[in-house]
Amino acid sequence: MDREKLRIDATQLEAINDFLLNEDNPLITELLKIIEKYGGVEEINKKAAEARRLEHLLAVLEKKKSPYLADLKWLQEQRDKGAFISISDFRQKVLGDKAESMSFDDSFAVTLEISACQYFPWLIEQAKQAIDKEELMPGRFIRVRKMKEQTQDDDIVAFAAAMQILGSSYVETLDTKGTAPGPDGAPVNIHLGGPETITGYFGGVGMPNDYVLKWADEFLHYYTTYGVKQVLNINPGSVLVGYILYKLGIDLEFKISVFMGNDNPYACLWTLLTAKLFSRPDGTTPLIGFNLSNSVDKSTIELAAFIRDDFGFEDVVRLEHHITETYKSIVRQPYDRTEELVELADHVKNISAKHEGGIPEIDVTRDHPSDILDYFRDKSEIIESGDMPKMLRNYLDKHHALNRTAEELTKKGLTFIAAPKLHKN
Repeated sequence: MDREKLRIDATQLEAINDFLLNEDNPLITELLKIIEKYGGVEEINKKAAEARRLEHLLAVLEKKKSPYLADLKWLQEQRDKGAFISISDFRQKVLGDKAESMSFDDSFAVTLEISACQYFPWLIEQAKQAIDKEELMPGRFIRVRKMKEQTQDDDIVAFAAAMQILGSSYVETLDTKGTAPGPDGAPVNIHLGGPETITGYFGGVGMPNDYVLKWADEFLHYYTTYGVKQVLNINPGSVLVGYILYKLGIDLEFKISVFMGNDNPYACLWTLLTAKLFSRPDGTTPLIGFNLSNSVDKSTIELAAFIRDDFGFEDVVRLEHHITETYKSIVRQPYDRTEELVELADHVKNISAKHEGGIPEIDVTRDHPSDILDYFRDKSEIIESGDMPKMLRNYLDKHHALNRTAEELTKKGLTFIAAPKLHKN
């Protein structure tokens, strides 16, 4: 069979450019209107950079007399005095004297990722435990709490500040998604009644009609107001709009959620092909994290890496793989991919180990096993029900699973990325 038949003719690419540059193209015109609403590309990036500065975030909390300010100062103090375990000491703890004779290749370091850190006080409890038990803090945090809700208690500001203290990356989830209601209080999708119909996500139907434009509008609001740079992305339309915003000059980043259902190499090719088409002249793309479906096997991850690397995205696009999942409402249990991760980590670069649940054998014993549907509950309802301490327990179980992963990697002479500013190498 002649592979040459697959060559894309330059005239086809010219047709795509003609479509995108057409002054009468309503899809691009409407997006440009939203950008202009926030002052244009240069002004948008300038506002976001200012909003993201640690000094600015702390000043906001101080002005509001937030109780979170004391926690952040404590976190800074603990970091500055070296209260958190170093990487070498962690290896010594796991390996004993054997650590001194082993060599570790950081070029294949696995990012230790946790999801979802819904409330800033959980992070502080996690840090206290990490100091007390000589454990690692994550190098990456995912958040799925309602954006409007966390602006009311300044959680969004405190968490952004904490991430700069830790040196970790983090992702927020915008309210414009398949669960109802949206940020404007209206149902997002007439076919979805909320998280109990969450399977609707898997068809990419979570953002119908004009909601992709609302997603862009909502992102630019939080980008310019709070400096939120990385957000979750669950829909092919909003993924494409993310690529277009970046191509136009807005310095956003996004990760594709497991809910988008990329579960085979050809789906990965489709996603990365578009990233390549809309990459900037320097070769970068806003697709900073690519979370494949829970159903993918080792071979699919390797093939996704093959596509990514061939397109020049090895250092840009992180492949994010669930190692554990919430015990309820998303996968068949027991779900534990630790062994598979160890098999991948010596030859697939820029991969993260995402911990969304505790170790299944532990999680199932809890009075309240971790549940993906907890992400969609209101804070007031959680407190009223008495479930907040139970959900904190779930989160610390995820923290425990993350540290077990670091231990298993270390035993094989493999490396990881924990909170860079806390754990010195």
